[in-house]
Amino acid sequence: MQEASDCGCSSTASASLAPHGSIIAALVTGERGLMIGEIPEPGRPAPDEVQVRIRAVALNHIDVWGWRGMAFAKRNLPLVAGAEAAGDIVAVGEAVTDRSPGDIVALYGAKTCGTCPACLDGRDNFCETMDAIYGFHIDGFLRTAMNIPARLTVKAPDGLDAISAALAPITFGTVEHMFFDNAKLKSGETVLVHAGGSGIGTAAIQLAKAAGATVITTVGSDEKAVRAAELGADHVINYNQERFEGRVRKLTGRKGVDVVFEHVGPTTWGGSLLSLKRGGRLVTCGSTTGITAETNLNLLFQQQLRLIGSFGCTLANIRSALEKLGQGSVRPVIDTVIGIDDLEAGLNRLEQRQVFGKIVVTL
Repeated sequence: MQEASDCGCSSTASASLAPHGSIIAALVTGERGLMIGEIPEPGRPAPDEVQVRIRAVALNHIDVWGWRGMAFAKRNLPLVAGAEAAGDIVAVGEAVTDRSPGDIVALYGAKTCGTCPACLDGRDNFCETMDAIYGFHIDGFLRTAMNIPARLTVKAPDGLDAISAALAPITFGTVEHMFFDNAKLKSGETVLVHAGGSGIGTAAIQLAKAAGATVITTVGSDEKAVRAAELGADHVINYNQERFEGRVRKLTGRKGVDVVFEHVGPTTWGGSLLSLKRGGRLVTCGSTTGITAETNLNLLFQQQLRLIGSFGCTLANIRSALEKLGQGSVRPVIDTVIGIDDLEAGLNRLEQRQVFGKIVVTL
């Protein structure tokens, strides 16, 4: 971890030590460069804003990508990290009437415009200004307090804590959008969930089961296999011991699955296509093993497969995720809760896939 010295920030060992007039933040300073420093505290929220005391930030691969350095990302460094978070409201702008101090809220992960046709139609992740992702393009959530437009906050149900609410915007919201908006998953169908021990993998297993689907999932160890089965997976495949596509064909009587939940990329892409039944749907939200994969075009058109790209989620997806979390039909799967000073270690563990569920930073 770097010392805070090159942005007018000073280092500190604990978020509680910030002097009056400043707050603690985790800043990306360069390729694999991090520092914990002080930044100015937010002023009074604008009329349409709320001020949120950030309580929990869930780590995602987008945090790893931003920390490692992505050449295509237009951003200015240092940059406050953190793309998925929740906290409690401490102040509201004078025009805000539907939020109150004390509300626990999940925060939408991009600063959308709110006025383009997509935003007005509720398709928030199609906003014309989606180059403003918190923690990637613009300052993110890993700070003790911030002002944010009230429309980008979603109130958690009564009784849901901030750590659980922090998993709604990406971890559960992304899966909601993939399964139900894009793949149109239905009760009685069979789905293949890749990397069932990852954050979104654990969410996908639960959301698919709650929707009445049969779930096949892949994992990288026998220990993760046991835990994935405990989450509700009907069949678990250790991809280090057998080819998942062969096992999927056997489990489905050589028919294949209705839906493949993809986010791994090149290492699973070909097998994912082979795992689909005729007319099956593959929905993907990520490419953690690379960005280029070969596609068997004969298989694609002969089997009439559908390949669907999915990015982020909508505010409606977050509301749905929070409702299900509040009802207990799904639950957050937490690998580790860490402090801000352990952020770099958390990013390293996530990069190396040494997790089951989510790493959450509390502030």
